[in-house]
Amino acid sequence: MPSRLNPYLGFAGNARQAMEFYRDVFGGELAVDTYGGSGMAAPGDEDKVMHAQLETPSGYTLMASDAPAGMEARGGSDISVSLSGDDAELRGYFEKLSDGGSVTMPLEKQVWGDEFGMCVDPFGVQWMVNISSTA
Repeated sequence: MPSRLNPYLGFAGNARQAMEFYRDVFGGELAVDTYGGSGMAAPGDEDKVMHAQLETPSGYTLMASDAPAGMEARGGSDISVSLSGDDAELRGYFEKLSDGGSVTMPLEKQVWGDEFGMCVDPFGVQWMVNISSTA
């Protein structure tokens, strides 16, 4: 199996909702394992997500988990998830990701010729989308 690099997002109890949101945005198959299902749950953590993985039709892999009891859930960072390509499908992703969140930079033509935009989704994850110029 070749090496892969993919985002692994941390949440403070709403990983399932976030991953279901991403499944609605990107499509694909979502697998969710809980702390309770593993037998490793602290009281109150039974329904928290120990590991979730979304495999999309576009070949993206997105993973996530909830912080268990005793671990700090930092919630947010200076990291953004970046989507790049020449596919107009990216425009739809940008619209869906920002729905219920906020657009920090509208998806517009930039000086380098591509369309680029930034948003924060409803779960506080920062996204950057770059659609390559076809002209």
